[in-house]
Amino acid sequence: MEKTMKMIMMLVGFAVMATACKKDEYYVDGGQAIANFDGTILEYLDAHPVHFDSLAQVIRLAGLEDVFDNDTLTFFAPNDRNIRELIGDYRRGGVNRELYRLNRDTIQQLSDIDPLIWRKYLQRYMFRGKNLLADYPQVDFDVLNAFPGQNYYSYDNTVCNIGVVFHDADANGSVLKYGGYRQLAISYIPNVSFPFSDWQRVYVISSDIQPANGVVHALAYLNSRFGFDSQMHFDIIDSKR
Repeated sequence: MEKTMKMIMMLVGFAVMATACKKDEYYVDGGQAIANFDGTILEYLDAHPVHFDSLAQVIRLAGLEDVFDNDTLTFFAPNDRNIRELIGDYRRGGVNRELYRLNRDTIQQLSDIDPLIWRKYLQRYMFRGKNLLADYPQVDFDVLNAFPGQNYYSYDNTVCNIGVVFHDADANGSVLKYGGYRQLAISYIPNVSFPFSDWQRVYVISSDIQPANGVVHALAYLNSRFGFDSQMHFDIIDSKR
């Protein structure tokens, strides 16, 4: 009986460990997404509050609710963590540390930021029409002259390069060029006068999520920031004078 109980406890322990690992992996890489969703893009974000609760609130604060419910669009969805990192607090960085240093009112809730600022930077992630991964050309950031991706205008008419990275594969100890998995990447171009300089690149971790009115490509939160660059940070600071 004692040996049987030990065996049961061991099996339960392995099950808990396996579940914990799966949760950690979901948190880190965004997890696997179901391709089709019976609802609008905004309803999809509402249905996944772990990653997009703050993002859905920002969409409403920016006055873009109707767009996300009715327009056909491709949305590269940033993670809530990027919004939290943008704001931060006076100890850990973000906008609030600078506001605290300047003796200005800090951000206590998302509505403390000017809706026009939210709208401006949120529109950088929005593109008209529905484009799946298969609709984008290949991009190789090491040889852009051969595989340049393609430039697209977002809702606010900023320019982003979007393309599919063909990763290499290991074939019996040899490298098979472009033989691995394919991954979408979006790169914000700060200055179109210098179209190949200072790209702010973010990779997609879950692509081709298809609500009723378009497609969502969920972005990685690692090595990225909300709004792509630091200009939003300074716009918020300036608005608190």
